[in-house]
This record gives sequence, structure tokens and C-alpha cells, in this order.
Amino acid sequence: MPSMHRTIEMQEHHPMDVVERTVGLYEWQSERSCDTEIAVQAPGRWCDYSLYFTWSDNAEALQLTCAFDMRIHKDRRAAVHELLMRANESLWMGHFTLYLDEGMPMFRHSLPLRGAQQPTIGQVQDMVETALYECERFYPAFQYVIWGGRSASDAMEMALLETVGEA
Repeated sequence: MPSMHRTIEMQEHHPMDVVERTVGLYEWQSERSCDTEIAVQAPGRWCDYSLYFTWSDNAEALQLTCAFDMRIHKDRRAAVHELLMRANESLWMGHFTLYLDEGMPMFRHSLPLRGAQQPTIGQVQDMVETALYECERFYPAFQYVIWGGRSASDAMEMALLETVGEA
């Protein structure tokens, strides 16, 4: 059983302290610009991802945004919006969206903590791992639509094709 001193000490930490400790476990480059925001660069198979953690006192929630390193030209945005819709249909947690000012796709996920003092390291790891998994899974589909000029349905079919056996 943990000592009472340890419990009180843990409750005095800000939720972003847990995020900062968790990100440290991955040994990724991060910057805490203020009490409520942390920016992280995470390597991926297809690109480096920009993770942004934000804490909202009003919502009592932690939000993670994972941005792709790609820009979408305005003439491809309609196809990307269809792709976002199709990708979101297959997600259990979080969602893809488009940051319009930058023309950049991103994955967003929030963790409500009403009444809790802070998230656990495991909860933050789950948020990070879910975001990176989904971004890696759908990155090829975004490439097919943005750079390949493919339709959203074709891109989803090609990107999510599972191979069986060995060549």
C-alpha cells in the first residue's frame, strides 16, 4: 500500500506533469511552453509527427493532437474531407480532422478527467500509441489522395490492404 505522503505528493502534480514524464519515457524531443501545453516530435515509419498536448481546466480534459508532416493544396481538400469521413468510420477512439489554416491533416483524441486529479502514465501512453498507430495506418491513404490524385475510396482500399503470406 502506498504511503499517504506519496499519495498527497502525486495529487499536487499538474496533469501536464504526467504527460511530461510519459513523453520522457519515449526519449522524444519535447517543449513545455506553458503550464497547459507540451509540444513533442515523435518519429514514425512514414514521417515525424508533431504531437501537441493541451490541458483544459474548464473541460477537465487532456487533448492530444497529432499532426502529419504534409500540406494539402486547396484543390485536393474535397477529396481529403471524404477520406477523413471514411477513416473516421473505422476508428474506435479519436478522429481525423483538417487544420484549415495550415492545410494539414491531424488526429485528435481527448481524455476527460472530471473529478480525477491527473491522468495515469498508462492513459497518456494509450493516447500516444493510439494516435501514432492510426496516423501510421492512414498515412498512405492521405498520400494517395493528396499526391497521387486518387479518390478517397481507392486510397482507403490501397492503404488498408492486408497482405497474406510471404513473397
